[in-house]
Amino acid sequence: MSSTPTAGHGQGFLASVVIPAHDEERGIARTLAALLDGSCTLDVLVVCNGCTDGTAEVARGFGSAVRVLEIAEASKTAAVKAGNAATDVFPRVHLDADVTLTGADVIRLIEPLGSGSILATAPRRVIASDASSVVVRWYYEVWEQLPQVAEGLVGRGAFALSRAAQERVDALPQVMSDDLAVSDAFGPDERLIVDAATVVVRPPRVVADLLRRRVRVVTGNRQASAVGVRRPDSSTGLSTLLSIAWRRPSFVPRIGVFLVVTAIARFRARRFIRSGDFTTWQRDESSRV
Repeated sequence: MSSTPTAGHGQGFLASVVIPAHDEERGIARTLAALLDGSCTLDVLVVCNGCTDGTAEVARGFGSAVRVLEIAEASKTAAVKAGNAATDVFPRVHLDADVTLTGADVIRLIEPLGSGSILATAPRRVIASDASSVVVRWYYEVWEQLPQVAEGLVGRGAFALSRAAQERVDALPQVMSDDLAVSDAFGPDERLIVDAATVVVRPPRVVADLLRRRVRVVTGNRQASAVGVRRPDSSTGLSTLLSIAWRRPSFVPRIGVFLVVTAIARFRARRFIRSGDFTTWQRDESSRV
C-alpha cells in the first residue's frame, strides 16, 4: 500500500470522505469535481484497490485537495479499512466512486450528527435512469417503494457517520453488503435520511448488468443474514409487494418485472452462496459509460 500521512482535526477539515475505487477511471473525475465544489474543506481519500487503469492518476490530478492511496488487493472492504486508518477526521462520509454528491450536500448531511442522538445519515437518492432500458427503470421504480430502501441507508452510495457510529460499524463482521450492514446497525431513531441533501445514483443501462448487480446483492444479503447483521424486517416479502400494488395499481406490470428479475438473480446467486464465495464482485459496467 502506498503510504500517506494521517489527517487530523488540527488541519481544519469539516469532515473526511473515504472513496474506495476499483478501475473507476471513467467516472472518478465527475465524482471528485462535484465533491470539491468549494463549499467546505474536506479530507478526501481515494483508495484505489487493485486498479489496472488510470484511476489513481485521474484522482491525483486534483492536486492537494485529494489524497490517493493504492492497495494491491481488489477489495472494497480492504479499501474502506485502509481509508479509515489514514484519517481521524469526523464526521466521516463513505462515498462510492460512481455516485455524485456535492460538497454543499456533505454539509447538509453532517449537520444532524452534531445533535448526538443521530449517529448516521444518508442523502435523498436520485436515480438517473434516463439512459436505462424500460425493464431497468421499472425494476427501480418498484425497488424505491420498498420500506427498507425508502427509509434505510442502503442503495445510496453515500452515508455519513459520527465517531461513535464508526466505532460501532468497525465492530461489525465484514460483509459484501456493507451498506445493508451499516443501515441495520442503527435503529430508526439513530439514523436519518436528509432530504435536503441529494446523491445521484446511476443504475445499469441494460438488463444483463442489472442482473449482475442483483446477484451481488442477493449473495451479500444472504451472507449478512448468516452472520447476524441483517434485521429480519429489512427483507422483502410478498405482502410488501401486494401493498404497493394495492396503493398503486398501475405498478402491477412493474411488480411483475421486479419479481422476474429477483427470481433470476436468486437462481444465479445460488452457486456463489453454496460455495461460500462472498468476494466475487458482480459489477455492472453500463452505468459507468
